[in-house]
Amino acid sequence: MIDHDGYRPNVGIILTNAEDQVFWARRCRCDGWQFPQGGIHHEETVEEALYRELYEEVGLQKGQVEVKGRTQGWLRYDIPRQLRRTTGPRRFKGQKQVWFLLRLRGLDSDVRLDLSSSPEFDAWQWIEYWSPLESIVPFKREVYQLALTELAPLLGR
Repeated sequence: MIDHDGYRPNVGIILTNAEDQVFWARRCRCDGWQFPQGGIHHEETVEEALYRELYEEVGLQKGQVEVKGRTQGWLRYDIPRQLRRTTGPRRFKGQKQVWFLLRLRGLDSDVRLDLSSSPEFDAWQWIEYWSPLESIVPFKREVYQLALTELAPLLGR
């Protein structure tokens, strides 16, 4: 599902622990680290996509997290031209995202990266809240800054 401006609707997930550290995961088959995120399916709400992606990528279910908040609007980033798909039905110029801030209610051992037939991540760690800005790929950095800034007032509540 691509909007009329060429953006794919998507949810982003900032998962925190009791110390307000964030879940940071390494993508399979590369050394890129990021927050969980994923596309919104046709006729799926952003909340439904949130919980589906959370389970597919992190192995957590609705009852294992608390939703602390979400961004008010869409945050967009463009994918660099050299990284865009040029053929097939999944061509888009970037992503528009609603970001959610979640708090883990369960244990670290509840996290499962291996529940999907094609896992997104192969490793994860807890890092300080603002640390992702230092290592996220440059084309996503502004969206991460906007999401982290908007959601930061909800930490520790």
